[in-house]
Amino acid sequence: MAKLLLVLIIGLIFESVGVVSLKKGITQIGDMKQVSAAEFFRVVKAGATNLSVLLGVFCEAVFFASLLMLISKSDISFLWPLTGLSFVFATFAAMWFLDEQVSPVRWVGVMCIMLGAGLISYSEHAKPKPAAATASGQPQPSSGHSPR
Repeated sequence: MAKLLLVLIIGLIFESVGVVSLKKGITQIGDMKQVSAAEFFRVVKAGATNLSVLLGVFCEAVFFASLLMLISKSDISFLWPLTGLSFVFATFAAMWFLDEQVSPVRWVGVMCIMLGAGLISYSEHAKPKPAAATASGQPQPSSGHSPR
């Protein structure tokens, strides 16, 4: 469990760095002036050559890879809500690296996300453990009655 949470936290750090890098890169590229195929391709070409955008895409790919590994090893009902902590990480990253101002209402939202993640983590600890298996690999019956 501790290893999974460590991988999750590392993945969330990459995700937050990715979001901040993408924001910086897209800001450097500028807005689309009009909705047209030529303008779309201009923005895509500029993004494909912008180091901040490329760093952001790389970090998001690392996050995705960590997410795939985590999905293979844990319950989705446990893991997926914990990815909501990315909102917490991204809020701090936006403050530190983009000089964004975070309102008190947003901080209340961040606290709610952290509380929810804590409850989910606790529910994993409180989950009943599987029955012990015998030397033959068969679980011990819970009562003297056999299933019909």
